[in-house]
Amino acid sequence: MDDGLRWHGDDELSDGLIDLAVNVRQPSPPDWLAEVLAGTISRLGAYPDARPARAAIAARHGVGEELVLPTAGGAEAFTLLARGLPTRSAAVVHPQFTEPEAALRVAGVPVRQVLLEGPAYALDPGLVPEEADLVVVGNPTNPTGVLHPAEALRGLCRPGRVVLVDEAFSDAVPGEPESLIGPGMSGLLVARSLTKTWSLAGVRAGYVVGDPELVARLAEQQPHWSVSTPAIAAMVATATPAAVAEAEAAAVRLAEHRAHLVDGLTRAGLEVVGGQHAPFVLVRGSEGLRETLRTKGFAVRRCDTFPGLGAEFVRLAVREPAVTDALLAAVRG
Repeated sequence: MDDGLRWHGDDELSDGLIDLAVNVRQPSPPDWLAEVLAGTISRLGAYPDARPARAAIAARHGVGEELVLPTAGGAEAFTLLARGLPTRSAAVVHPQFTEPEAALRVAGVPVRQVLLEGPAYALDPGLVPEEADLVVVGNPTNPTGVLHPAEALRGLCRPGRVVLVDEAFSDAVPGEPESLIGPGMSGLLVARSLTKTWSLAGVRAGYVVGDPELVARLAEQQPHWSVSTPAIAAMVATATPAAVAEAEAAAVRLAEHRAHLVDGLTRAGLEVVGGQHAPFVLVRGSEGLRETLRTKGFAVRRCDTFPGLGAEFVRLAVREPAVTDALLAAVRG
């Protein structure tokens, strides 16, 4: 397996660098959520019970509980998918998050890379091989920030094929307009993560929503108690109407901060490619841009580990305007 598939933003970090490589929004969760997590300490001597999380997530999305599987972060879903389905030929739409392909390859599943063309990286269902009985695609996609239309994603579905849509960043889009989560999900799975919006990378909290038969197959592969008590509490707490409204407000602020970043990068002569629907942007510059920014105190995500991209691309996390302004000063200097 290509070692680059297992390179992630946290691999870029080192002491003294400002983190623009990891897409987690804040260093820690909001105070109210931190209190929820702290409140689980007295229950850590008991084995976790994920049923409250399943019920809360189902209610949040308006689906039956049989469509929901809480997972130890969104990434666990990819391993369960690779092990739980009798896949003969998988197609992974790139550029995108590489963990799904890595999990499939570890499980011995043949993988075909479907490369979308820049600078738009628009999804063309016709590029996916007919023989593919599993298709994996991100929406919005990491690292391109492209939000594919739901209609195009549904164009991937057909009898005998499973489609997994990685919606880890969907709650960063105001209104989540292109999400495929809904009552009718035959042949479809959607993976979600609480990591980015709620700053929970260390808790490992995510879930799958989809075809009940497929969800049951994934559940059969999941180890007992893989979802921790703090993760379950976080899933319940962030599924409330108040938390969903807070995430929506954060998504609106994110769009404003991203516009500030994109405007500054463009004025500095850098090309922002892909879409603008995520808590990061994809930038095409010189092949030495990443190293130059490191010498000026900024860690950014290399992108030559994403199939379809080269060393001239970097991914920049969207931060508060003050951090962006410091970055732009470094770029111009």
